[in-house]
Amino acid sequence: MTREISLNDLMDAHEHNERILVDVRSPGEFEEGSIPGSVNIPIFDNEERAEIGTIYKQVGQEAAKERGLEIFAAKLPAFVKQFKALGGPVSVFCWRGGMRSKTAATMTELMGVDVNRLTGGIRTYRQWVVKSLEDYEFKPELLVLNGYTGSGKTVILNQLKEEGYPVIDLEQMAGHRGSVFGQIGLNPSNQKKFDSLLITELRKLKDSPYILIEGESRRIGRVHMPEFLHQKKEKAPQLFLDLPADVRVQNILEDYQPDDVPEQFMEAFGKIERRIHTPISREIRQFLTNGEFREAFRLLLVHYYDPRYEHAISSQDGSHTFIKAESMDEAYEKVKEAADSFRYSASRQH
Repeated sequence: MTREISLNDLMDAHEHNERILVDVRSPGEFEEGSIPGSVNIPIFDNEERAEIGTIYKQVGQEAAKERGLEIFAAKLPAFVKQFKALGGPVSVFCWRGGMRSKTAATMTELMGVDVNRLTGGIRTYRQWVVKSLEDYEFKPELLVLNGYTGSGKTVILNQLKEEGYPVIDLEQMAGHRGSVFGQIGLNPSNQKKFDSLLITELRKLKDSPYILIEGESRRIGRVHMPEFLHQKKEKAPQLFLDLPADVRVQNILEDYQPDDVPEQFMEAFGKIERRIHTPISREIRQFLTNGEFREAFRLLLVHYYDPRYEHAISSQDGSHTFIKAESMDEAYEKVKEAADSFRYSASRQH
């Protein structure tokens, strides 16, 4: 009989690096959302899963099982080898904790792998994520980094995170930069994936007196941040970066690499074109057509992003601190100084 592990025990073991999590679902299912930090070693690839599903619908369960066994038997040696290469105790899971995880656990255990499987599968985990976010008691103070489009907010936060500051990167979790061009070059997350990544980070930082985040709207690409986080963000102290337009345009060019996918920028621009005064929008379209992205982005900042941004920040309740800088290095040092000051006051309250 294959050993089972409850979700609570699994999460605890994973947080303490005591067990390696293996998702044995297809790559497509894994990409839709899994337990953060897990490894994908699929029993069936996307095409094989589709084939077995078709057999199940058209012929029946028994025929689907037989075909599944035939496919899996051929890849069993390589499958076991992948498990052994992980070099530690393993917990496996599939969608419901059914046939796939049971087969994986049974076969790898026979070959000497220390393995158990998650009771209820990832469906149980998904239910836990939703409930955890609904009931979440957010204790740390928030410090929000804001700034005009192209201010390098994400770059600065990532630098701070590398230095050990408590940062939650909402854009990275969402797979979106929060603008009309925000998904270009990225793989947008669905809500399931975003929620899983968010609750993981919140749990890691639950004892921190404060957390740094970027000033996002409630919706980021395809996903929404939870109401409790959005409300806390709206009332939190805000740092506003003010950098020269040239620096901001350069940041955008480096981040988006528009020369690689010019047609995607033209398509995205089409969604906002009507909101910009006609002579200007015509000029921007011409610059995009000619591949003159620096000029196009400069006009977009002045005539679209900056006015919208000024309108958005006027509705926020938190205290505002403006950080004027001439370069990214200067901006980083000033934000770091502000974060250190905020950490001191938050620690005293905490």
